[in-house]
Order: sequence, then C-alpha cells, then structure tokens
Amino acid sequence: MSAEHAAQAPPRVLTVAGSDSGGGAGIQADLKTMLALGVHGMSVITAVTAQNSLGVQGAWELPAEAVRAQYRSVADDIGVDAVKTGMLASAELVECVAELLAATDVPVVVDPVGVSKHGDPLIAESALESVRGKLLPAATVATPNMDEVAQLTGVRVAGESDLRRAADAVLDLGPRWALIKGGHLAGDAVDLLTDGTDEHWLRSPRHGNLHTHGTGCTLASAVASGLAKGLTVPDAVYAAKEYVTGAIVAGYALGGGIGPVDHGWRFR
Repeated sequence: MSAEHAAQAPPRVLTVAGSDSGGGAGIQADLKTMLALGVHGMSVITAVTAQNSLGVQGAWELPAEAVRAQYRSVADDIGVDAVKTGMLASAELVECVAELLAATDVPVVVDPVGVSKHGDPLIAESALESVRGKLLPAATVATPNMDEVAQLTGVRVAGESDLRRAADAVLDLGPRWALIKGGHLAGDAVDLLTDGTDEHWLRSPRHGNLHTHGTGCTLASAVASGLAKGLTVPDAVYAAKEYVTGAIVAGYALGGGIGPVDHGWRFR
C-alpha cells in the first residue's frame, strides 16, 4: 500500500511503567486498554517483575539510561499525544521521568503506584519525596487509590466523607486534577475527580467479582487514551470509569489467586 493510501494513524499514547509477567497489570494492561479504546499504545518499560495471580515474586528496575533512551526513541520519532506513568520504583527513575515529561507538552496521567493488589511494595520509601516534589507537579491528572493517598499525604480515607480532604491534600502536591479512587470503601464504588473547584462524583454499583488485578493501571491508561483523543479531563474520566467498570464485571479467574479484569470485554 502506498503512503498516500495508508490509513490515518490513531492518537498515540505512551505508557511509562513496569512489566507484569502475568499480563494483568502494568505495561501489559496499559497496552490492552489502549488497543480496546482505539489509540496506538507505546511503552517505556521501567522495571521487569516476576508476577502472577498470587503476588509479586521479584522485581528488577531498569537503569535510568535505558528508560530515557526508550522515551526519547518514541517521542523524537513517533511523537505522543498523551503519557501515562505507572511503576517508578526509585527516586532516580522518578526524577528521570519527571524531566522527560517536562519537555513533552501533552496531557500526563500519573498513577502513583505504591503497592500491588496483594500488598507488595512497589516503590522505595526514598522515592516518595521525588514523587511529591517532581512527578505529581507534572500531572494533568493524578489517580491515587486510598493506600497511595495515605502514603503520599498522610491523609487516611475511612469513608466517603474523607475523599474531598484526600483530594485537597493531593492537589496541594501540584497536579491539575486529582482522581481519588474509593473502590475499597463499603457501599457503591465511589471516586472523586476535582481540580479544587469543579467536582465530579463517579458512582457505580459494587460488583462481587474478586478478579480485579490491574484495575488502577487500566483506569489511568483509559483516562490517558481519552485525553489523547481530545476529551476534556471530566469526559475522559467518565469514559474511563465506564470502561473499567465493565472490565471488572467481566474479570476472570487465572491461576490460584486474584485474576485480571477483562480488557476485551466489549469485544466478547
């Protein structure tokens, strides 16, 4: 096919995150989400993990030089319309990625990954200050869960009434919008999206499916995909919430532990 007859490329989204060998979270979840939502996914791998439905058995961080080279290779040739960041285990990697983001004028979704679904720590304590001071100020949207809010700000979310206080504490660290995920609270699954003025409460019925591995990665990637398409932040988040809710409902068992959400649920 000649160049003039080639199909127009879809929006380009770059994920900067760790690899999940089990395929449910991390880079693998991000790329599946991007494909499902009609954008071209690209990746910068920051760490390799040995991971399955039972937990994380090992993690090996890539050097900052390798992360920088991957990012520049993609950004300088292909270009990007939005970036999503996930697992950044060390202060050196956080600062490297923050520097790269500062030179890329596109929407950025920061998922400040701190612990895995199984409670395994995925970030060094020494890196948290760099996340607060360097990475979150680069974010268009930050998407922490309740454990990550506590890790970053000290604010503990015990109920829905605490979500606004949690959002304020995260916004104080510099992102334009905070999406506080209340999925672990009792009752409906409630998230709060706010820029400090405009508030959006996103509710969905709680589903009994235990197979929710990759939920946070999937949500952040879905938001980035919406932003790459030109949606506003609220519209991108509403669309992402709808997609993730469907993926949770369709999550399936794999292995002996927590299975993944179904990224392809709309195709089945």
